[in-house]
Amino acid sequence: MPQGQVDPASIPDDGLTTRQRRKLPVTAVHTGPGKGKSTAAFGMALRAWNQGMDIGVFQFVKSAKWKVGEETVLRRLGQLHDDTGEGGPVQWHKMGEGWSWAKKQGSEEDHARDAAAGWEEIRRRLLNQEHDFYVLDEFTYPIKWGWVDIDDVVETLRTRPGTQHVVITGRDADPKLVEVADLVTEMTKIKHPMDAGRKGQKGIEW
Repeated sequence: MPQGQVDPASIPDDGLTTRQRRKLPVTAVHTGPGKGKSTAAFGMALRAWNQGMDIGVFQFVKSAKWKVGEETVLRRLGQLHDDTGEGGPVQWHKMGEGWSWAKKQGSEEDHARDAAAGWEEIRRRLLNQEHDFYVLDEFTYPIKWGWVDIDDVVETLRTRPGTQHVVITGRDADPKLVEVADLVTEMTKIKHPMDAGRKGQKGIEW
């Protein structure tokens, strides 16, 4: 679609002006088997930070010992905001910190309880409008495993107050999640270096 152009036939009869419609909250889902789902979400977070938005990142699966490059950058940008007022504040929550969880340790009951507690914390923040832009990284997995109730997630996203944007990443997104989203992108793998026996590389995977 050309930049800035919208098909007139797609404009809803909702009584909103173009300016009002541009301020509506966006729910985005990045799913599919291809690489780049989280990377794209963090790229959106960088744009949001540049606009002065309050950023909240909630990382559900990746190891607490694995500090991805985006985490380092966003944490430093958060510190830059604290020091100078530039951009917006940043919070990054992952397993091993607070209510986050790890699939490799503990029983499945532990994981289910902790994942549900993690979602409740996000839900509370959404209801209280604590952030402007949320990244729920790898959040499709606890939904798929039945640890987080999809109907509760959908209802919370559908009725959240204000103009909070939410980006959710992970494979196998639930059809209900896809339905409630405004923006859905499926990453399809065509080729990957790991198919040729190459392991993850600095600057590519982390």
